[in-house]
Amino acid sequence: MFFDRVDSGDQAILVHINFVDASEHEDPDEFLELVLSAGVTPLLTINGSRKSIHPKSFVGSGKIEEIKLAVESLDANVVLFNHILSPRQEWMIEEELGCRVIDRTGLILDIFAQRARTHEGKLQVELAQLHHQSTRASGGWTHLDRQKGGVGMRGTGETQLETDRRLIDKRISWVKAKVLKVAAKRAQSRKTRVKSAVKTVSICGYTNAGKSTLFNYLTRSSVYAADQLFATLDPTIRRLDIPGLGKVMLADTVGFIRNLPHKLIDAFKSTLQETAEADLLLHIVDCSSPDMRENIVEVEKVLSEIDAHEIPCILIFNKIDNLPDRQPSVEYNAEGKPIKIWLSAKNGLGCDLVDKAILDALNDELYEKDIILSPKYGQLRAMLFDQNAVVAENYNENGDCVLSVKLQILDFKIMLSRASIDPSEFIEQIKEIYEK
Repeated sequence: MFFDRVDSGDQAILVHINFVDASEHEDPDEFLELVLSAGVTPLLTINGSRKSIHPKSFVGSGKIEEIKLAVESLDANVVLFNHILSPRQEWMIEEELGCRVIDRTGLILDIFAQRARTHEGKLQVELAQLHHQSTRASGGWTHLDRQKGGVGMRGTGETQLETDRRLIDKRISWVKAKVLKVAAKRAQSRKTRVKSAVKTVSICGYTNAGKSTLFNYLTRSSVYAADQLFATLDPTIRRLDIPGLGKVMLADTVGFIRNLPHKLIDAFKSTLQETAEADLLLHIVDCSSPDMRENIVEVEKVLSEIDAHEIPCILIFNKIDNLPDRQPSVEYNAEGKPIKIWLSAKNGLGCDLVDKAILDALNDELYEKDIILSPKYGQLRAMLFDQNAVVAENYNENGDCVLSVKLQILDFKIMLSRASIDPSEFIEQIKEIYEK
């Protein structure tokens, strides 16, 4: 319904205003990247400064005149604001300029609409668009907002505004139901992973920090990666084998950005649950960005919103190829847990450090012993190999298998249970893990 982009043209005037209030600050360079990512041709950027937002026109009557002249002289057909406009402001500016006006939120939603590929992604984007559109419906139909009373002045029934709102609400309910159904399937997949004791590691970070590039390197995948904002929208999960730890699931998720629309966060809740319920977060940071610290703060804000701020996290400072004096390295805290990694995913420089860091971060209690398995324990042997927990394999004179294993104690206990092994038959070899 609202998923298709509105054919409003690609020739744009950009508007960026510096406000005294720091809370209204937006990055003009990032805005230009957003515009280019949306496939729009920027004709001119109009800058300005104000102490506060004008309640009606946002920028004031003088600046509106300047924008209008630019639209007419350059034959632009859309004006993009690097700010969040109220529905009323957006409608009034459109009336003054005679062309389409899109704010920062609308631009981000448009980019998401272009990038969504999976059924789930498209549903989530449409839900966010519908919520955004529902607030905009009131501005453009104020002349139909209420039927007048009196003889000859009564309306025929439902107004156009009421019809629009009813149709939007109906569509929202339908899309929500579909999203919940897809979310249930995703939750079931997570439940299965938890039951099988498979750890989940989620890659998160500011948009265009290099998340998908690192994901591709680690998993030998070919997820779309590009030097543009929101190159990845649909979440991807791949298996990653960590020596000494076994199988983990690595999730690549959508990037964050300043003032990410709350409705977009709400719509993508099921996708973001991959991050919220992960055992470990890899927070990818573009260490060559001048806004590196601010970007870290913005990501931490979103992590807090989805209740993922207490999950163990490793900061991965990517793109060290842009910093000539920086070499690949890992930093550890006082407990011996990795907290920072410096690498270049593009060149693969230092990426080999990530596997070891994941192992060190998730290895709380390791079982590292030699165990003897008679032929009847073939299922357990297969499970140990499947988890990459076998360091070496030999055979004794009786033909029994002698395995040198290294894996987490919790994983070993679950394996024994799944293999239906009676602990009393096996207790002498592994009794120490039952005493923990």
